[in-house]
Amino acid sequence: MAHWFHRNPLKATAPVSFNFYGVAGSPAANKICNDLRTTRARLLEMFTDSTCTPEIMKNASDVYFSLLQGFISSLDGTTQENKMRFIQNFKWTDTLQGNIPSAQQDAVFELVSMAFNVAVWYTKFASRLEVHVPRLITPAEKGRDLEPRVMDAYIIQCQAEAQEVTIARAIELKHNASLIAALAFETANFYQKADHTLNTLEPECSSKWRKYLQLKQYFYMAYAFCYHGQTLLTSDKCGESIRSLQEAEKCYSRAEALCKEYRQTKGPGTTAKPSEQLFFLKLGALIKTTLEKCQRENGFIYFHKVPAEPPQLELKASYGLAEPVPFELPPLSEQCTPEVYATFDLTKGAKNDKAKPKEEEVKPVKEPDLKPQKDTGCVLS
Repeated sequence: MAHWFHRNPLKATAPVSFNFYGVAGSPAANKICNDLRTTRARLLEMFTDSTCTPEIMKNASDVYFSLLQGFISSLDGTTQENKMRFIQNFKWTDTLQGNIPSAQQDAVFELVSMAFNVAVWYTKFASRLEVHVPRLITPAEKGRDLEPRVMDAYIIQCQAEAQEVTIARAIELKHNASLIAALAFETANFYQKADHTLNTLEPECSSKWRKYLQLKQYFYMAYAFCYHGQTLLTSDKCGESIRSLQEAEKCYSRAEALCKEYRQTKGPGTTAKPSEQLFFLKLGALIKTTLEKCQRENGFIYFHKVPAEPPQLELKASYGLAEPVPFELPPLSEQCTPEVYATFDLTKGAKNDKAKPKEEEVKPVKEPDLKPQKDTGCVLS
């Protein structure tokens, strides 16, 4: 995965102590604050732990989110905001803005920011975060992670990459060429849609990401035209098959050129090397051999005229399309009861962050350097 998929960096955050001296007026309230601090620190450690599994990540995030909801959900039986929601300041960087943090004194900001990081780690849970974003008191600035264009691009990219697994599986199991062509066409459209979503962002923060999305779009268009050409040949439409494969060759060449442009473009995130992977190289060889076969058969058997224009792909996959995995917040922690909530007294104690003479530094996340396994054609994790 490290060399096939582009990954923007994880969000970084400043430490949070949750020390509400005087405000937390009972041992149970103090325990909630202590547990928030330790479970948050534990969750942040998981982002950089190379041994962390999806199960470990889910457990760590569930424990923290269940406690954090005690500062968001109404616990006193009214429709008023939770009185603890705005007591703590949180700082987070954004995946496209370098190490420049934004801050909000809002537990919802912490929830969606941390959940966004978990989503980036999973690369599949992002599609359910947007329902919480409208609750923010301070709207997301342009180009920030919680801004609609950025979130939409992540969501669409997740769907496209999940579908890549389906395509690889379909090829491995030698499914019908028409199904593979349709899946590849749908996937290319996903990448194109994600790219168009980012076209109004500042180039310095989005150009590299967009080059990745564009190269994947052309790569899967090449797949679509290649397998569509095979389908046309089985229907004795050799001339149209040749034209489809010629278009596949053109799209593949464009994907190769975009791979070079992508590597040379500066921007946030890792640099994937798709053109060096066997899955990429195999397609080039497949297009070449299939085109040669069609041209050979057309010269001996069919004698069809090759159309000037490529075939219009109007392919729709009947099955195999990837669906987002539903994301749900865990239940509210059993520690967060109305009785404990009542012991938090905002009239006592100093505001935590304002009492500090020096602001906490937000350090970049040092992600583990995972070495890719030996490439056997298509390794997807």
